[in-house]
Amino acid sequence: MYENLIPVITREAIASRVEELGAAISAEYAGKDLLVVGVLKGAFMFLSDVVRSLTIPARVDFVRLASYGAKDSPGELKFQQDLETPVEGRHILVVEDIVDTGHSMALLLDVLAARNPLSVKLCSLIDKAERRQAHVKVDFYGFRLAKGFLVGYGLDFAEDYRCLPAVYELIQPKGC
Repeated sequence: MYENLIPVITREAIASRVEELGAAISAEYAGKDLLVVGVLKGAFMFLSDVVRSLTIPARVDFVRLASYGAKDSPGELKFQQDLETPVEGRHILVVEDIVDTGHSMALLLDVLAARNPLSVKLCSLIDKAERRQAHVKVDFYGFRLAKGFLVGYGLDFAEDYRCLPAVYELIQPKGC
């Protein structure tokens, strides 16, 4: 069924890295009012594991974004679901599945920064910095990868593959 997938990051590697990230995030935000913001849908698995690895209190909320524009250029960012929790006076950690070109994250981080938080930082499972087009700093990252169309562990292709426990490169079947 999954003959078109090449393993890239194992579930064991993800679990180990998430524990490291949890320790780093906990140290960074010890004693601070932290709101962890998950970007739906792709970050749901990663976010769940990250917040369970924290050793500090944190609140969790979600945004769901849609970008309306040309296929390969940034468009207008729309919140399909905005935060329910106010961000003013809090430290915000956005958790994303993958930061590639950076357009959506740059827009989201700007919107959140305009709401007067104490700080806004970004945590991503995968940082594809080589493909970055917008200036976005990934403060905490799981893995840096240069290429590949990735699926699994929340990452999808046409809503498929999200529930796989590891990350794979999706290879399109020949003739497609």
